[in-house]
Amino acid sequence: MSIDTNPNADSKPSRYLQGNYAPVFEELDEADLEVIGHIPEALTGAYLRNGPNQQFTPLGRYHVFDGDGMIHAVSLDGGRARYHNRFVESRGLLAERRAGHALYGGLSEFTFPDQAVIDEGGMMKNTANTNVIRHAGRILALMEGAPPTELSTELDTLGEYNFDGQLAGAMTAHPKWDPETGELLFFGYSPFPPYLRFHVADASGRLIRNVDVTLPRSVMMHDFTVTRDHVVFFDLPAVFDFDAMMHGGTSITWQPQHGSRIGVLPRDASQDDVTWFELDPFFVFHFLNSWDDGDTIVIDGCRAPRMPVAFGDEVLTAAAHPTLHRWTVNLKLGSVTESQLDDRPGDFPRVNHHRSGLANQYGYVAAGPWTVDDVQFKSVIKYDLQAGTSQIHHYGGGGEHIECGEAVFAPDPAGTAEDDGWLINFVTDRATEISELVIVDARDVEGDAVARILMPQRVPTGFHGNWMPDQQY
Repeated sequence: MSIDTNPNADSKPSRYLQGNYAPVFEELDEADLEVIGHIPEALTGAYLRNGPNQQFTPLGRYHVFDGDGMIHAVSLDGGRARYHNRFVESRGLLAERRAGHALYGGLSEFTFPDQAVIDEGGMMKNTANTNVIRHAGRILALMEGAPPTELSTELDTLGEYNFDGQLAGAMTAHPKWDPETGELLFFGYSPFPPYLRFHVADASGRLIRNVDVTLPRSVMMHDFTVTRDHVVFFDLPAVFDFDAMMHGGTSITWQPQHGSRIGVLPRDASQDDVTWFELDPFFVFHFLNSWDDGDTIVIDGCRAPRMPVAFGDEVLTAAAHPTLHRWTVNLKLGSVTESQLDDRPGDFPRVNHHRSGLANQYGYVAAGPWTVDDVQFKSVIKYDLQAGTSQIHHYGGGGEHIECGEAVFAPDPAGTAEDDGWLINFVTDRATEISELVIVDARDVEGDAVARILMPQRVPTGFHGNWMPDQQY
């Protein structure tokens, strides 16, 4: 496959279609990959990572969130590795393939498709490009503006999944798994009332709770947090404007006059029962974790002073990079305190998922230069949140051309400590266009990688993924 040459495309290609953002088109399946070092025998399973991979030249301005989903999977077994990548074949992408060119605009310049296209592929393309999870035996590719897309174990697209007709609307790309109950907790937001819905699926995958939550306006809500007893929503002033989008305008605008709010919902609530706490404006894409501590809720996440990406005609004049922060919500006093835990730019925070919603000692955050024009993660920082210390692993020495993604924690099945396990990450040398899957011992992040697995092709800059133990392809 190759990208087309639509004459209506911008004469200046988007920076999000160049360098390591540039898409790849070959769908490969290659085993016995070259390994430098030694893959731990305990790592039996597959690492799946999702990301935008635009197949056709965009109709107009391209945003990094627009690209067609592509899953990059590396299966590990007995110290050997296999690579497999596939497009997420949405109805919209299949319609474009039949047409031979792009049919949908994006977040920076939405184009209302013809009715025939809507009938075939939907009004908006469900790119399913942001995350990929496994729950109750189903592999689901996610993007926050649509229902999940189910994939087979060989990454074939099976179609949109709506929990047997029980899910109305979209599903966040950042659901939370409860290690104590096996439940999957998630939400969906919409440009139309109700602007927010909260959902719970039990360990078998059955949707057991749906709660409409009242918001004053439709906002981009990328992530949320959960604890053993509470669900926490962040109502931040990144406002969704459906009317403007439908007329080719900016889909999301930063409106700090609305301020920010933290909302706490009891986890067992069957109706809207949120307590809101008002704060000065800020923005968060991703949260590390949260937990209950008596009458307080502790929340760690990567806070920026404003939304750090632009849409449409908006131009950022200064970098608005996120840094690790903590919010402590006192339910008894009705107050929130906020503290900065680090001043280094970072995002894509991860935790040992067996501590999700529970107090955790360790967290892992991608770090590196963050400017108006580009973000280049080069390292992973391991935080000891109890001791207030940190350690850092510089992939490839952190050189000028090195780029990494999100470091996913893969627990050691024989481990007993919270950090018993490994950090798995795609790392690319932009100069050589060689990508590797790098495995670092989470107990010794400052040490050398224990294994570097050479990929058979460049793995473009992407978003989120997960380690799926015992999953084979």
